[in-house]
Amino acid sequence: MPKNKSKRGKGRLVEHSDDESINDNVSVISMQSDDCGGSLDDGQEDVGNVTERYEEKFMQALENATEKSLQTRINALQAACEILMLRFMPDTVDDRKMTLIDIIDKSLRRGKGAEQANAAKLAPLLSIQLAGDDIIPKGLNQTLLVTAQDNSVSYEARAKCCFALGLMNFLSEDNIGDILAHMKNFESLFSGSFVKGDNTPSSASAEAAVLHSAALGAWSLLLTLLPPGDLVSFMKERTLLPSMSNLMGMLRSPHLEVRMTAGEAIALVLECGRLHDEDFMDEHLADLIEMTKQLATDSQKFRAKRDRKTQRATFRDVLRYIEDEISPEINVKFGKETLVLNTWSMHHQYTAVCTAVGSGIIVHLAENDFVRDVLQLGEKILQIGGVTTKQSKLEKHLINAAAFKARTISRSKHRDKRSAVVN
Repeated sequence: MPKNKSKRGKGRLVEHSDDESINDNVSVISMQSDDCGGSLDDGQEDVGNVTERYEEKFMQALENATEKSLQTRINALQAACEILMLRFMPDTVDDRKMTLIDIIDKSLRRGKGAEQANAAKLAPLLSIQLAGDDIIPKGLNQTLLVTAQDNSVSYEARAKCCFALGLMNFLSEDNIGDILAHMKNFESLFSGSFVKGDNTPSSASAEAAVLHSAALGAWSLLLTLLPPGDLVSFMKERTLLPSMSNLMGMLRSPHLEVRMTAGEAIALVLECGRLHDEDFMDEHLADLIEMTKQLATDSQKFRAKRDRKTQRATFRDVLRYIEDEISPEINVKFGKETLVLNTWSMHHQYTAVCTAVGSGIIVHLAENDFVRDVLQLGEKILQIGGVTTKQSKLEKHLINAAAFKARTISRSKHRDKRSAVVN
């Protein structure tokens, strides 16, 4: 579990009075799950039998992932991803984590196209299942990075590698120097959507834009780990992080996904920086407000109607934050609980986890202690005889003792280095 997990949302939460919390900027999402795990068929079965069946399918998928047939390997990787998205089965994954790392590594290095994309998709699911075990990024970071930077690899697979690198290291990394190194690697990819030297928008292709958007999204996710004071210093130095001018230039991209991701990245930068300096980036506000207003009211007919609607909704939220420091609030309801996302940071973190696990998000919100800690949900709520009760601290401790102890020992030496000066 990442050491700074307890600070992720807390360090970025904006306090509101009771009156302020009731506004028209709140969205509510309700989610339901009939079997708390998306059973592969509709039969009513004992929980133990369902779990055993999933484990058998998972082990069969691992076996098939090493077959000679390309399509068999692709199908196996897809099956493994689906199972880990829909079920929380950390013990099964932990017993086979080295095998899984080896399968992903070989699929990335030797595979092509869909095989590489599905292997990259599987990687962050291991981190989610294993509470951010740092053996996952240690075993896969280099191969994922090489694949993401390889121009001969499909843009889709490279984009998946960027997402995997971002989420895995968000869940596992706590050393600022390493975080910045990853962010610099992502910048080298999304800089292809910066404005040109003659101040004209990037001419990147639609396929390249998918990669640039994924790299910028991963960069933004790691940004949420930076202490506000450090981020302000790095932005002023313009060496470790891109300038605000470069980020603003991406708002002029001809591609919707790049414009939207850039808008959210700018909101994240401002949110973090303003926690340390309330006048942070004020010199850019006039131009930023003008650009954001244009995007929030864009009615140009050459853009698809759906794209215009999506863009306007996103940039209305961005504009409201820039002008009034009001973040969009989303209440995610599942079972008896509600997850409140009331900062750009929390929203971006939730979106990343949700992208990884897809329709299995409700399972992980309800059962996965690590995901609950990352998103600040607190202890699990249990159903005993129809009565809702929270799991006791002792029960939670006993269930997770071994994993917690191992992670604590392996990372204790880095515990006080989070804000170390980066040379």
